[in-house]
Amino acid sequence: MVFKALFMAYTPDADYKKHRSIIDTGKYRLFTVIVKSQEEALKVAKDIYEKEKIDAILLCPGFTHKDVAEIFEILGGKVSVSVARGDGPSNRIVQPVIQREYYGK
Repeated sequence: MVFKALFMAYTPDADYKKHRSIIDTGKYRLFTVIVKSQEEALKVAKDIYEKEKIDAILLCPGFTHKDVAEIFEILGGKVSVSVARGDGPSNRIVQPVIQREYYGK
C-alpha cells in the first residue's frame, strides 16, 4: 500500500496545471502543486483526491485556518489537512523575502 500526500503552496504567478510534480518512492507518493488562490486550492485538492484517494494534505504557511477548514470540509473529512508553520524566528527570516518577491515591497 502506498501513502499518498499532496503538498500545496501559494504564489501569485502560479499556474496549477503547469507547476506540479510527483515524487514516488514506491511506498510514498508525494504530489506537489503550486496554486495562486484558495479557489484553485479547493479545485486541486478535490481533483487529486478523486483521482488518487490521497491520505493527507500539507499546506504552506500562507493558508489560513479558514482555508484549512474549507479544504477539510470539501473532502468530507476523509483526508488529514495540516499546515507547515515555522517558529517565530523562522517566520521573521522568511517574511521579508516573501514581501519582496511576491509583492515588491
